[in-house]
Amino acid sequence: MDGVSEVKSRLSIEDVISEYVQLKRAGKNYKGLSPFTNERTPSFIVSPDKQIWHDFSSQRGGDMFTFIQEVEGLDFMGSLELLARKAGVDLDQYKSQGKGSRGPNKERLYELLDAAATFYQTQLSTSDYARDYVLKKRKFTAKTAADFRLGYSPDNERVLTDFLLKKQFTEVELKAAGVTVERRGRSVDMFRGRIMVPLADPFGRVVGFTARLLKNDPNAPKYINTAATVLYDKSRHIYGLHLAKKTIQKEKVAVLVEGNLDVIASHQAGVAHVVATAGTALTEFQLKSLGRLTPDVRLAFDQDKAGVAAAERAIPIAGKTGVNLSIITIPSGKDPDELIQQDPQLWKQSIDDKKPALDWVLEVYQQRLDLTSAVGKREFTDVSLNIVRLLPDAVEQDHYIQRIAELTAVHPDSMRAKLNTVGEPALRKKVIKASVSAPQPKQIEDKRAQEHFLGLMLMMPTTRQYMELTNEQMFNDDEAKLLLLYLKTNPEFQGDLARADKLQPIADYVKILSLQFEELYGEIDMTELQYEAARLRAKIIDQFVKKQNKIIQRKLQQADEAEAADLLARVNKLNQLLKRTRVS
Repeated sequence: MDGVSEVKSRLSIEDVISEYVQLKRAGKNYKGLSPFTNERTPSFIVSPDKQIWHDFSSQRGGDMFTFIQEVEGLDFMGSLELLARKAGVDLDQYKSQGKGSRGPNKERLYELLDAAATFYQTQLSTSDYARDYVLKKRKFTAKTAADFRLGYSPDNERVLTDFLLKKQFTEVELKAAGVTVERRGRSVDMFRGRIMVPLADPFGRVVGFTARLLKNDPNAPKYINTAATVLYDKSRHIYGLHLAKKTIQKEKVAVLVEGNLDVIASHQAGVAHVVATAGTALTEFQLKSLGRLTPDVRLAFDQDKAGVAAAERAIPIAGKTGVNLSIITIPSGKDPDELIQQDPQLWKQSIDDKKPALDWVLEVYQQRLDLTSAVGKREFTDVSLNIVRLLPDAVEQDHYIQRIAELTAVHPDSMRAKLNTVGEPALRKKVIKASVSAPQPKQIEDKRAQEHFLGLMLMMPTTRQYMELTNEQMFNDDEAKLLLLYLKTNPEFQGDLARADKLQPIADYVKILSLQFEELYGEIDMTELQYEAARLRAKIIDQFVKKQNKIIQRKLQQADEAEAADLLARVNKLNQLLKRTRVS
């Protein structure tokens, strides 16, 4: 048995989900209000028999791990670790021993860093100078300092090292956790004479520290961070997420700032959907993590060169991950902490007065460049079109092409010509990824029709004649394509997954379809089911034909005579297909 199976054997899906959703028994299943939409009639179903859940309002579903990923904003490993702790399963026993030692045990490092954070908190309480900085200069309350576990590292080479060694941690573990460095042949404290800000993972476990210099020293950096360790990776870390994620889900907005102390000040002011990254270099992992909680992410970065560059880099990543990225402009060039000190209400207003990220970038370059000159127009279009080229949505692309054309007084066709000189294959690839990661209402509707159709085909073999005229290209998800092909090549399949080796990789998907069928069609007679199968097939083919026609229309704009004839022939075939489904 592996770790995943062990966790599933110890936990029931209804117990896991009931911690987040109020469930009521409905026959052999449970029902509740969707945690993902603001529905009033329960459409969220949990099946203890299948160990599967499905939300009819958002068309999401899966097992207990998928649910935790969705509601906690975690990746699979994060959800596995959370549920393993709940189930009392030690995942280390399932890890490959490999050759030699695996290095320090992760749980030991978590314990070490927690002890270090507690030590620093104690030192803060005994240092008047450090406490005055936190409580008087930064104006944090004692409760805020405690909530964020703020501390102080004395300006002493070995004070933490000696403390942790007495706690039976080894020097190897101290180095692996990033709290010591080697100087002159011996281990010494990494952080000295600094205000300590613990960095926590999404579960609230300390994984490292940011340390702010307390006394002015022109030869020392103001901030230093824990170096990369087995627990801390700055490209994956989001500061304050463990305290902000519930509010982010409630407000449906995530605000990203540059500094950890800005996060703390914002939370103290009652604006708790604020987090930070280590610098301005946003990564795909960080945006995906936030995107699991909300698609609305707003950056409050400086309008300097680094801030603008960060926004430019983040826009295509946001498109790839399905995040709607916007920029918060802080008045008078202040940072969030300064604005909060002036008036917390101004900070709240700034968050609301956000601007789409690309619009913000265009405005910045509009102010910096002379758009009346040929050189200025070239530089402006170079920058802006490089970003537009990577937008996943064709309509959004066209909007910005026209906007850039207006700003530069150049014909939109010239913009399109410049846009299409490079990058189209890469763009097409990103469109596919983005459409999967960020389902919009229309995509949910398409997914619903496809899954309901496949559920009928799966559970009612007598309706399978309606698979005629359909093919895998008409279905969006890889699981749907695989199941359709399997049913076409195995028309006598009766739903026994144990005898269908090729369906094992999508076993949960098949279970979700069967759950949908039971809820929707379990008590409907055969005549109605035949009609429903015909209706759903017609809808799927109609969806497919519309999409194909849009693609062909775009290609026709640049096609020569021969290519145009082929494209028009394809249109005719598609329309004939549509006609056959409507009369059958």
